[in-house]
Amino acid sequence: MIGKLTGIVDHLGPDHVIVDVGGVGYLVQCPSSMLSRLAAGANVSLAIETRITDETIKLYGFASAEEREWFRLLQTVQGVGARVALSVLSALSPRELERAIALTDKAAVGRAQGVGAKLALRIVTELKDKAPSMMLRGHAGEAAPVAAPRGPEADAVAALLKLGYSQGQAAEAVARAARDLGEAPADALIREALKGMGR
Repeated sequence: MIGKLTGIVDHLGPDHVIVDVGGVGYLVQCPSSMLSRLAAGANVSLAIETRITDETIKLYGFASAEEREWFRLLQTVQGVGARVALSVLSALSPRELERAIALTDKAAVGRAQGVGAKLALRIVTELKDKAPSMMLRGHAGEAAPVAAPRGPEADAVAALLKLGYSQGQAAEAVARAARDLGEAPADALIREALKGMGR
């Protein structure tokens, strides 16, 4: 299995990149948000998801291990295959996707090409309980201890978990606080989240 590719961008297509690694060209399908940041001849390092079927071997490339985890998680939703998962990740960054799911914002998910209103609703509702744990993940998809989350939003979620709130409650409250306050330190997010839950 291939988990990572580092090489030179040989060719860019509408939905893929060919990465030259030591003279071997690997065709890798990527979200359009990733492809837009690449240029022919540039160095690139991609987190890879390898899919093997009876007919083909397909490689999917992502900017980070976190984005690859979202690709996997999205496909646990009925009706979401690799194409739709890539489309969602083309429209939303992992952070935007976290927030959309925490807020049950089907309109944000529905901006992805090929995602109708019903599928968008299914994505945000089915992932509502799974997504908060993504905020507390470490690198390469391994669960990190709650004491060591990343970023102010994850710090705020971890603090609310210690206060006895469920992951779903904590993630939703922090996502609402972050939407209202914008970029803010964890303590401000915690205060705003607690205020929001008290209303």
